[in-house]
Amino acid sequence: MTVLPKTLYAFILHFLKRQGGSFGFIILTMAFWAINEALYPYFVKVLVNQVESLHPGIESPFHALSFPLLSLALCWFLMEISMRSQGIVALYAWPEFRKNIRESVFVYTQGHAHSYFANHFAGSLANKISELPRACEQIVDTFIMSFFATALAFCISLAVVFQVNVIFGIILISWVAVFIGLTLLYLTKVNTTAEIHAESISTLNGRIVDSLGGMLAVRLFSRFRYELQYLGQYQQDEIRKSKKASWAIEELNIFRGALSFLFMIVMFAALVYGWNHQWVSLGDFSLITITAFNLMGLIWHCAYNITHIVKEIGVAQAAFSLLNSAHSIQDHPQAKPLKVTRGEILFDHVTFHYKRNSNIFENSTVKIEAGQKVGLVGFSGSGKTTFANLILRFYDIHGGQIFIDGQDIASVTQESLREQIAMIPQDPVLFHRTLFENIRYGCLDAPEEKVFEAARKANCDEFIQHLDSGFQTMVGERGIKLSGGQRQRIAIARAILKDAPILIMDEATSALDSVTERLIQDGLRELLKNRTSLLIAHRLSTLKDMDRILVFHKGQIIEDGTVHGLLRKKGHFAQLWHMQSGGFLPEAEV
Repeated sequence: MTVLPKTLYAFILHFLKRQGGSFGFIILTMAFWAINEALYPYFVKVLVNQVESLHPGIESPFHALSFPLLSLALCWFLMEISMRSQGIVALYAWPEFRKNIRESVFVYTQGHAHSYFANHFAGSLANKISELPRACEQIVDTFIMSFFATALAFCISLAVVFQVNVIFGIILISWVAVFIGLTLLYLTKVNTTAEIHAESISTLNGRIVDSLGGMLAVRLFSRFRYELQYLGQYQQDEIRKSKKASWAIEELNIFRGALSFLFMIVMFAALVYGWNHQWVSLGDFSLITITAFNLMGLIWHCAYNITHIVKEIGVAQAAFSLLNSAHSIQDHPQAKPLKVTRGEILFDHVTFHYKRNSNIFENSTVKIEAGQKVGLVGFSGSGKTTFANLILRFYDIHGGQIFIDGQDIASVTQESLREQIAMIPQDPVLFHRTLFENIRYGCLDAPEEKVFEAARKANCDEFIQHLDSGFQTMVGERGIKLSGGQRQRIAIARAILKDAPILIMDEATSALDSVTERLIQDGLRELLKNRTSLLIAHRLSTLKDMDRILVFHKGQIIEDGTVHGLLRKKGHFAQLWHMQSGGFLPEAEV
């Protein structure tokens, strides 16, 4: 993974350098625009002075005025060519710039640990990933098109005005200095309020996505008014912070407007006085007036963009927090791909806790032989799912080591580790894509025949053939168009297609009816063959095909044996067996 800069400005510069030619050309064209903007009033001055010196009715007036007229026409023509060329280059440069940022941030966000996504709203993360490239584009565009161009135009214009009359040069530079100084004084206030407002927008978006994602619960409990009321507090927070951010800008504009009005009074008073005393020509009057209005427009536009860019920087900084959050689980610098030939798993004196002084596993050692089918049993919260998550390295352990075929999983790449493990969760994760794409997700280069075969083994074809679009049916967000049993069958088909040497199933048949479960038993038995398999069991009747049972209680493996052996032992497993209600374990110890 490419290491990204940890400050916003270095981050933006990093992506600008990747397209140095395109943005170099855009800067060059804006430099030409600034030069043209500054020299245009000078040619108007020459034209006015020459017109003033001519008498009406002379022959060939265009010949007499050819130099200023041709100069003005040439400036206009060259500027048009420059600006249109810039537009064509920008047409390709900006989308690529946004894409590069979006991809890099998305890849970095994917690198966060499982716990990061459990603690952050998906909607808020998505909003930040979308906002960062847009805000970065606005920042760069404003710097090049406004700040750089205005600064260059101002410097050249100031040099021209000083050349014509020093007094007006001093008046002009004094106004700009006070104007910019006043703006800079307000920057901190504007930036702070803008960043706070941007964060409130991300939070609001996250809450909206969360509410829409739980629409089934909203309907079942008739909580439409409650959801509106619940979102209302976040909307009011966004409105309050928006007003605060906007008022900071308007307060600044009031002072800048008064300053500009005062400048124009002083400027025109000096011009009229100078013209009346004959040390300001009509051409000078025209040049200074045009330059003053041009620069006033540019400086006001630049000042607006300062407050605008501060808001965008606030948005970008809020989104940039994605990159400021370090990855809690990282590959070792010398990490190698995991090579699994057998599938043996060893927990060697493993200690793990979610919170300090609250260990889930304490110096635990257990070995799962290659090809063994192992059931994991216990009350909810006893450590079964955590055990599986540690094998997947969703969390880093705090002591000991976990080995797969003699390789410490902390020393191999996370990608290669998870490539060797097929996981069927209790609540399958499906994408809002076609059934075919969701099944093929297990092996992206699998031919169609293999996908269809996996679907058949998982008994998916039984319901897919009745759908109008068959395998091309869109399943809806998180598979909402499918029943729970259908989603689990898709997840099973995906695991069959992946054909990994290690399989973890979190009660993969819990949402299936008895008839469907019997139909796919052959497929499941085929799936369990010749691979190391771990089955987290909530329904103990599913353990009959297991070679071995691990019984969990408060983070410890307290019993280990076969189903019949543990029943004869009349220990904790036997107690669980007799406590089953309707084939399922109760949620907690009774």
